[in-house]
This record gives sequence, structure tokens and C-alpha cells, in this order.
Amino acid sequence: MASNGTNLQQAFVPVLRAVVSMREGQPEEKKAAHQFLEKFQKSADAWPVTIGLLESDADAEAKVFAATTLRGKITYDINQVPHDSLPNLRTSLLALLKTFAPGPRPIRIQLCVCLAILAIQMKEWKEVVPSVVSALGNDTESHTCILDFLKVLPEEVTEGRKITLTEDELSERTQELLGDNAGQVVQLLLAYSQSSATAATNPQLLECITSWLREVPVGDVVNSPLLDVIFHALDSEDSFDSAVECLCAIFKETRDVDEYVQAIQVLLPRLLAMRPRIAEAAASEDLELYKGVTRLFAEAGEAWVVLIAREPINFRPLVEAVLECAARDQDREAIGLTFIFWYELKLYLVLERYIEARMQFMDVYSKLVDIIMKHLEYPTPDDPSSTDLFDGDRELEDKFREFRHLMGDVLKDCCEIMGVTECLTKVLDRMRAWMTSYGSQASATSVPHWQQLEAPLFSMRAMGRMVDKEENIILPQIMPIIVQIPSHEKLRFASIMVLGRYTEWTANHPEFLGPQFNYITSSFGTDSKEIIRAAAMSLKFFCTDCKHLLSGQVLQLQTFYDQNLDSLPIASQEEMTEGVATVVAVQPPSETYRLLKLYCDPLMARLVAKAEAARDHEAKLAVADHIQLLTIFIQWVVPHVEPNEEHPAVKYCGEIFPVLAALVETFIGFQPICERVCRCWRNMVISYRTAMAPILPLMANNLASGFSTSHQGCFLWVTSAILREFSEDREHVDETISDAIYTFFEAQATTMLRTMSDLPPTDLPDVIEDFYRLLTDAILYYPHRLIPSELFMPILQAAVAALILEQRDPLIATLHYLRDVISYGGDNPPSSTGSPNPPEIKQTVQTVMLSTGDIFVKQMMTGMMITFPRDCFADASGALLGLLEIMPEQTVGWIGTVMNLLPSGTVSEVETKRLMAKIESRLHEPDGLRSIRSLLQDFTNSYRRRYVAPRDGLGRLEAARFRFSG
Repeated sequence: MASNGTNLQQAFVPVLRAVVSMREGQPEEKKAAHQFLEKFQKSADAWPVTIGLLESDADAEAKVFAATTLRGKITYDINQVPHDSLPNLRTSLLALLKTFAPGPRPIRIQLCVCLAILAIQMKEWKEVVPSVVSALGNDTESHTCILDFLKVLPEEVTEGRKITLTEDELSERTQELLGDNAGQVVQLLLAYSQSSATAATNPQLLECITSWLREVPVGDVVNSPLLDVIFHALDSEDSFDSAVECLCAIFKETRDVDEYVQAIQVLLPRLLAMRPRIAEAAASEDLELYKGVTRLFAEAGEAWVVLIAREPINFRPLVEAVLECAARDQDREAIGLTFIFWYELKLYLVLERYIEARMQFMDVYSKLVDIIMKHLEYPTPDDPSSTDLFDGDRELEDKFREFRHLMGDVLKDCCEIMGVTECLTKVLDRMRAWMTSYGSQASATSVPHWQQLEAPLFSMRAMGRMVDKEENIILPQIMPIIVQIPSHEKLRFASIMVLGRYTEWTANHPEFLGPQFNYITSSFGTDSKEIIRAAAMSLKFFCTDCKHLLSGQVLQLQTFYDQNLDSLPIASQEEMTEGVATVVAVQPPSETYRLLKLYCDPLMARLVAKAEAARDHEAKLAVADHIQLLTIFIQWVVPHVEPNEEHPAVKYCGEIFPVLAALVETFIGFQPICERVCRCWRNMVISYRTAMAPILPLMANNLASGFSTSHQGCFLWVTSAILREFSEDREHVDETISDAIYTFFEAQATTMLRTMSDLPPTDLPDVIEDFYRLLTDAILYYPHRLIPSELFMPILQAAVAALILEQRDPLIATLHYLRDVISYGGDNPPSSTGSPNPPEIKQTVQTVMLSTGDIFVKQMMTGMMITFPRDCFADASGALLGLLEIMPEQTVGWIGTVMNLLPSGTVSEVETKRLMAKIESRLHEPDGLRSIRSLLQDFTNSYRRRYVAPRDGLGRLEAARFRFSG
């Protein structure tokens, strides 16, 4: 496979130069080097060059690149090597492995992976493990190589590179490589472990055992001296982590507890004998040691959780060990490893059949609540006067905040076991304990040990989802305390968040609403931005859940809203607006118009003032943000009005519409404002539906002119909503209105087709996405108009032309439309009415696809092989499957044509014939179409890995430019 000739030496030069450029070059040089190396790696020349580099005196970096490239070649390009040359390749790999046995380790590992992947594909190589062991020899360095190879072999086989084997071939090869060698490997590892004390604590040995555990019956390990080796390895600092990993893998393999009960009986006492190490690890302040010990107990508990529920007395020591790990974790670094265990145990204990175990572990979960509440406390700074609790470490602060929410989930688990009342009692007891000890010492400027009061407040907030709104025992005692908690930023923030979490309960206990609502509204007067943001969020929840109780204060609420709105950040403005809008929404319809004017006229005045003053980018963004506040009112204030009555909200929309239209005209070049106005118009249509008919003509004119001028997709959003809400199958829609709307849609589509004819798809990705989302609605609600129309063919051609895009969202929108179109060529298309697909519609689609199918299939397969993002594969193959369903013979022919268009040398004639033969053989089998879909996906995935798209275009696969003369 390799030679040392002059030609080969010369071939090294550009590769080595590119490797150096990747490390040291300028950005342009690195880009060029990357392109060169990417192309080189997929070429046939890479075989002799990479092996030659590994045999040469090149530097380590070049050899790592060569080994990595060789791995990719064997994985994806083995078809480039003549079959009778595979033994020579194997010989070269074994020789290289022997050479690199001393290191460097990265190269040695890559070569082991190369050999493993070759073993998978070289089906005639039967005695893989014995021949590798024999070839590498018996010295210490060879032992290292053998262990590396044995570790990677099962990983490469089971982690599923399909390579070029079929599923049946891969299954057969897996049995030959792993199943048939399992016993021999165990004996090899056992012999090695007994060869010396150093060998017994070699991390490589433990990693190798871990790798083979899925193939070796776990009982063979547990009942062999290897188990002693693994547990003794826990005593060595060098092998501790590998031993933990190995034991955890053994625990996972015993999850089927009924099958492995004997193994568990051996493992449990060995594990429990390690419990003293929890205290030792905590005392040593060795974090990694403590996390390792915690992981052992927690993952054993996860694996045996069913047995714990069945035999609570026998397994209680294990549960207590996990609890001890949680309790002693002063740094809160290991307790997270126990969370899954507590959750999975809870899932069993809440079942009726395990009620006895639930009673047995009630005290454990009670202690767990106490432990978590302690861990929830903010740290206490060394300097009592310091306000920075994390010494400026923002990453540590963010980690603590995130961790608190995870602990909150465990508190919910505890609630399910103990009951909400018992958990809330612990909250109340801690609050009272703080009041007794420190309440009298609190002042406006100092609150001693506030952390001990804030933690139960956070706990209460975390439990909120579990508390029933009928709870009448503990919450009536806690709520009066909360609104009297001393003034401290963290405490007030926590109190506000708790009150906002329990608004459903408050709605059911209106006697508590007044003090709580006053507490929230008064918080807007503080200097803390964090408190004000929390207050705005809680106000939203109060208004949403207590809207009927607050409906009598709708006028006072407007005054409060108007006074505080401008002082809030935009996110809080939106939350506050949503809250007050829900209160307006429950007023009688006769009051809707007056209240919308009361609340929204000041917003409109602010909007006009902002627009008149908007000169720079930030000021224009402020205008866009303010429009969203109007949209929120339109989303929420949706009164019930009989069809023949004047709609009060639509009346108000008619008044503000000219202002919004003027904003679009003025800021037509500023996309955020246009998008917000269009979102507002779209929500008018969605909220008030057919009642919007009086405004439609004016809206349609503005949409048409806006889209024609700006080509922004947001104008199509509104068109899509109008199309849906005024479709022919809707009630209370006059036929003339429906006709006018469809005519308006055709005008919008014509404008878009002209744009796509003038500009390439790469200049219009966002608009193409919005256009084909609109068309998905059009074909759903107006198939009998769209499909026979003159626009249907150019719209389809434009969609196929758009498949050259490489962005996910526009491609998915286009593919969805194409799939819907194809479905109308069959019997079960998507339909808004559920009526059968008319024969004339089916025939029209099939005729159109017959004339465009070759281009369609070419672009679809080109995308799947070269340009599409991976997220688009399912829809692309779904479109091909749909075409196969309605015209199988023709589609297979088109696929064959595409195969013949592929660049020379990228796919062999044998591969092409084999693929086409498989497709044709499955064409008439039951469920054969889905098999064809899998074949195409496998082929395109394989082709994509091996083929680099040429920089100068796709040759005969290049898409034709869309042209429209309408």
C-alpha cells in the first residue's frame, strides 16, 4: 500500500505544507489549506500518502493527521481499495501499530480504530483477536497496544457505523468479532491482571473490561477474580476513576434485576462495605474522590431501584448511603449525581403496590428535604458587610442558580412521597425558627442570616406546582408572614416570586389577595431592577389567575399601568401588559371599546411620539418594541360578539389601523418595525377572524404595496392568516369575500414569482420560507383553485429551484409544500375539509410531476447528497417516497438518471448497479417503498461523507435558474 519512491515523497510536500498552514497560517491560508486537505482526504491518493507519512520521519502533528485520515478512509472509502489488496492493508496496519506501540498514544489509538474498522469490513478475516495478539507480541509495549485494540473493537462494532455492510452482514460480523471472542477476551484480561501488581491497577485494563461488558455475560465478571481486581483498583489513585466507570457499567448491566439477582447479591455487600469511604472522602476534601464514591452508590441505586422498592429493608443501607452522600457534600458538587436516583425511586414508591416501601422510606425523604433546604442557602461571605456573595465569580453564581432549580425538582419528588402538607410544614417551621432567632434583630439596613429565611422561601416556590389550590392548612399560616418579611433585596425577590407562583391558590382564597397584590404593586417603587422585573412577572400571574377578582379595579389598574410602564425594561413591559390585558378581557363586551381606548390610546400617543423622534437604529427598535404592546392587547382582548353585531375590538382596530399603515410606509426599509406591524395585523385577523371583514380591503392594499416595495416576508404572514380565516369552508364568510381574498393571494404570489425570477434564491432565503409557508396554507384551503391555476406550475418550478439553498428553515418550508403537492397526486392529501381528493386534481398533479419529475428528483438527491442540512433529510426523503407512491416506475427511472449524472469517480459502476437493483427489487414488495427510502438515505449519507462538492460548481447536477414571464 505504501512505497518510499520519489513520487510518494513529492506527494508529501503539499500535504505537510497544508498541515503547517492550518497551525500557523493566516486566515486565508488556513481556509485554503482546509479546502485542500478536505479534498485530499477523500481522494484515492490519500491511501499511499497517509501510510507513507506514518512510515516516514515526519513530525507528530503530520502523523496524527495521517492516522486520522486513514481512519476516515477505512471507514468510508474502503471501496477504493481492491478486495485482494485488503490483506496487505491489514499487514501495513499491524506493522504501523507495532511501530507506534511506545506512542504517541493518539496515533496508536487511531491505528487501533483503523484496525477495528477494517476487521468489521473484512469478512473473510475470522480469527481477529488471536491474530492481532499474536502479531503484536508479548512485550510490555505490545500489551498496551493489545489493550487499546480490545477496548476500541466493541466500541466500533456496537456504536454503529454502518460502513458498507448491510444490517444482516453487520449483525453476523458482530457475533463473529464480539460474541465468539467474549470468553477468550475475559481470559486474556484475567491473565494480564494477574501478571503483576502494576497490571492489576492499570487503567487500560479497567477501560477494556468496561468496553466488553455489553458483550461478556456480567456474571462471568462478577463471579471471577476480575471483580476483586476492580474493587482493589478503587484503592489506587491512578486507577480510581477507571474503576468507578467500570463498576457503574456493571451496575447498568444488572438493571434487569430478576435476571441478575445473584450478581446483585454479590455486588451489594461489596458496595456497602465502602460506605465508610463517604466520610473519609468528605474529610479529605478531595472533590473528585467524593464525586466518584457518590456516583457508585447513586448509580447502583438507579440500577437496582426496582429491588429497593420490593425489598426496602434489605436495601435500606444503600438508600441511606446515597442520603449520606447528599448530606456530606458541603461544596454541592456531588449531590447532583443523586438526583436521578431520588426521582426514579419516587416513580416506584408512589405506586400502590409499593406502599409499604413508601412508608419505610418516608423518613429518608424527610431528611432529604432538610438536606436540600440547607444546600439551597446562599453562601455567607467572609466579610459580613460584603454584598457580593460569590466574590465576583459570575460563572459560579450562574451555576448556583441553575443548581437550585435542579434541587427544586427533587423537592417536588419529596412532596409526592411525603405529601405537600408535610413539606410545607418544614418551610413554615424554618420561617418561624428564623423569626424567633433573628426577627427582632432585623432592620431596614441589616437582616442577619437572611440566607436561612430565603432558602425556605425558594423551597416553597419550587413546590408550587405540587400544591393544590384547595390547601387550607399551612398556606393560610405562611402567606401573612411572607408579606411582612423584612426588607432585603434577596428576601423581597424570593417573596415576590413565591406570591406569583401561588396566584391560583390566591384566586381560590380571595381574602389574601389584597395584602399580596399591594405587596407586589409597592415593589415597583424599589431601586432594585431585579425586584421590579420579578414584580412585573408576578403582576402578570396575579392578573391572569385573579382576573375576575381584579375586574372591579380595571380603572385603577390602568392608572398604575400608565404610571409605571415607561420605567420598565421591554420584557417587563410586555409581561405587565399581558397581565392588565387579561383583566380587560373579562369585562363585558359593551365595555371593550371604551377600555381599549383607555388603555391603548396612551400607547398610541407614545408610539407616535417615538416614531417622530426615531432617527437612529436604537430609537427605531424602541418603536418596534412598543408596537408589540398593542399586539398583546389584541391577542388577549377577544370578546364574544354575535356575527351580525358591530365588533368593539374591530372598531378600535379600525381607528388605529391608519397609524400602523403610516408607520409601515415611513419605515418600509426598517424590517423590525414592518415585522411588528404585520404581527399586529396578523393577530387582528387571528383574534377577530371574520369580523375583520370591514378592514380587509384597506389591509390588503397595504400588504400588497408593502410587499411589492420591500419584498419582506412579514407581509406574507398576514396574507397567510387571512387565507386561513376567510377560506370557503369557514362559517359566516361571504363567497365574494373569499373570491376577493384568493385573487389577492394570486397577486401576492405573482409578485413573489417575479422577484424569484429576478433574483437567485440565495438572495431571498427568508422570503422564500415565508412564501412557501403561505403556499402550504393555500394548497390546504384552496387546492381546487390553486392546482388547476396557471400559477401552479411556476410555483412548483420555483420551489424546485429554491432547493439549492443550504439554510434549514427555508428548505423545510419548501419541502413541506412539495410534499403536500405530491400528496395531491394520491388519495390522501392534507385537507381542511376531509373530503376525498377529486380525480381531476389527482390527474393534474400527476401530469405536472410527470413533466417536472426528472428535475425534481435531481435537485432532491443533489440536496441530500451534497447541500441540504441534515435536518432536511427526513422531509426530502419523504418527498421522494411520496413520488414513488404515485408514480413508482418513472421515479425509479429518474433516480437512475441522477446516478448517471454523478461526477466521474465518485461512485463506482458496481455501486450504482447494486443500488438500482435493490431499488427495483423492492419496488413491488410489501412495504418496499419504505425500504427504498432507507436505501436512498443510506446511499446519500455515504456519498455525502465521501464526496467534496467542487468549488467551481456541481457540474451536471447544477440547478437551472428559475424564470417567470407572468
